[in-house]
Amino acid sequence: MYAITGITGQVGGAVATSLLQRGLKVRAIVRDQNKGRAWEKEGCEIALADFSDAAALAVAFSNVAGVFVMIPANFAPSPGFPEARAVLASLQKALSAARPPNIVCLSSIGAHRPSGLGLITQLNMLEHTLQHSAPSVSFLRPGWFMENCVWDVPPAKASGEIPSFLFPLDKPIPVVATADIGRIGAETLAQSWSGQRVIEIEGPQPVSPNDVARAFSNALGRPVRAAPVPRVQWETLFRNQGTAYPNPRIEMLDGFNSDWICFQGSPAEHVTGRIDLLSVIQSLVAK
Repeated sequence: MYAITGITGQVGGAVATSLLQRGLKVRAIVRDQNKGRAWEKEGCEIALADFSDAAALAVAFSNVAGVFVMIPANFAPSPGFPEARAVLASLQKALSAARPPNIVCLSSIGAHRPSGLGLITQLNMLEHTLQHSAPSVSFLRPGWFMENCVWDVPPAKASGEIPSFLFPLDKPIPVVATADIGRIGAETLAQSWSGQRVIEIEGPQPVSPNDVARAFSNALGRPVRAAPVPRVQWETLFRNQGTAYPNPRIEMLDGFNSDWICFQGSPAEHVTGRIDLLSVIQSLVAK
């Protein structure tokens, strides 16, 4: 039995699906019964627990072969990341009580950096907090999610132009499909190891904003171009979108654009996924 947090999201769901395909048992950790019904139909055991409830999490993490851990995405954290700190304190308490033999945690590219990470700071905190929470701990550090292109679908369809906060437009960065992350996460959970591992994950090849535009052109059958959003406009734009504290998001984008946010390399392991960008964008466009 493997306990999975974040199962209603893309990565957690992909981990669960991969485990089920391997004939392994899954305990789906959800906040309410309704969110678990679809997974119950797939044969999962359902455990009700909120990230703020360490006691309920400890029960959900007990008597399993391993736990997949991820923290809720927060793209507009308060200064000092109090939301992430509260979640991590609860997770640490629950894992200490349950004592699972191994955990696999979803982290991020660049999480080894001590500063200058913006939103990814939350994953650096995760690694430092949970590194001794089980005899065997693995941190998955994927590149930029290909599925982030979902935000580009409306403008690509409407105007044939997608805004880019990443530049230069021809500079590629490591990207990966969430299905590949889930598959590798499931494979790692099912393995035996001792101590701490770091596993970097990227897709078949790095991708630039221009590559994203070309993939949209292919998927839509008409020209699509990428257009840089001037950095001077970012703060106002993000505030207008409802982000009260835009600095973490801006710092993260600066980190990618400056190459500060990158893979660590040795001694981390490195795994290449199978799914290419065009496949993901074709799926996003078809929805």
